[in-house]
Amino acid sequence: MKGLTVLALIEEAADLLEAAGLTLSDGFGQGTLNAFDEAAWLVMWRLGLPLDDLDAVSNRPVGQEERAQTTILLEARITSRKPTAYLTNEAWLQGVPFYVDERVIIPRSFIAELLVDESIDPWLGEATHRVLDLCTGNGSLAILAAMAYPDVVVDAADISLDALAVARINVDKHALDSRITLIESDGLAACNGQTHGGYDLILCNPPYVNATTMAALPAEFRAEPALALAGNMHGGTDGMDFIRSLFLTAAAHMSENAVLVLEIGNESANFKQAFPSLEPLWFETSAGPDQVLLLSRQQLL
Repeated sequence: MKGLTVLALIEEAADLLEAAGLTLSDGFGQGTLNAFDEAAWLVMWRLGLPLDDLDAVSNRPVGQEERAQTTILLEARITSRKPTAYLTNEAWLQGVPFYVDERVIIPRSFIAELLVDESIDPWLGEATHRVLDLCTGNGSLAILAAMAYPDVVVDAADISLDALAVARINVDKHALDSRITLIESDGLAACNGQTHGGYDLILCNPPYVNATTMAALPAEFRAEPALALAGNMHGGTDGMDFIRSLFLTAAAHMSENAVLVLEIGNESANFKQAFPSLEPLWFETSAGPDQVLLLSRQQLL
């Protein structure tokens, strides 16, 4: 198409995504929240343009071959229902790029916001030396924590060897192998915080999706590893199985003044029903005031 620009191609692609029935509930939420942003990601990645500066390239002409290549990628997104991050092998969290593939869920934790905007900092101090990222997946929270707190060392634990292989790619990518240790662990079982006086901060974005929601997930989310999503692996239905087991042992792995920062997504009602005696601090995030919470070691004892 003569005179086609980057912006016009993105708008065209967004129309196609919407026409294909991809909506927030059906296909977005794994890096973008609407058809335009999803289209911008696809188009700009395919054209090798900076994903964070559409204004600078919006009027750049698009050639016929570039349009054809973009169309192939767009059709793959629509027909396969694979998340864009799997098609591009790249996801961004708080402006930091990470390698991803089908071995890990796509990083989108709201804990990342709290690390970057220093919301957790009031509970930390000079005694904060050891951090654990439990259920690390592709390692993104461990990496962001190491970036935010340059004086700490980070253990990044996951039950999945596949996930840890992806985390290794990202730790190496960001040259943090001297500060981040990857650990294969079922929950806290193989974490060694106890031998070093305990972790001063535990970050955890665990599997917490309840059984009803898991059964109704759209294709894009079913493409992600169920092990990292379903919170019902021990026979429950409310998504709180992993968290129940975590609360039984977490305090033993924490230093005296340590805190646990835990993401529970849209499961606040199930969390409150499962743990009625707990009174966590809830953080405000871009998703609202009930997605991420903080508990002290004393509360977990």
